[in-house]
Amino acid sequence: MDDKAVLIMVTTGGRNDAERLGEALVVEHLAGCCSVIPTVHSVYYWEGQLKREHEALLLVKTVESRSAAVQEYVRTHHEYELPEILQIAVEGGSPAYLTWLADQVTQEAR
Repeated sequence: MDDKAVLIMVTTGGRNDAERLGEALVVEHLAGCCSVIPTVHSVYYWEGQLKREHEALLLVKTVESRSAAVQEYVRTHHEYELPEILQIAVEGGSPAYLTWLADQVTQEAR
């Protein structure tokens, strides 16, 4: 498989936002699977103020050729002014799963 798997991590304001984004990415075949970790605790500076937030973490499983479209979709549909979008290359995994993943993102949106 030439198109390598990637994991894209996105924090959201809460579980409902993460589920909404994740479902849309799967329906559009931009992602083969999205998983939601409902509560993460984030600490960061925003506009000079220290923030402590309860957020949700969306894990988007896709392939490299679809990653730019995933990131654009997230930027367009995310509630945050500057959403956290981090992409990590997948260096290995179950060959059967990776083949399934690639198949999912090459199908037409329904």
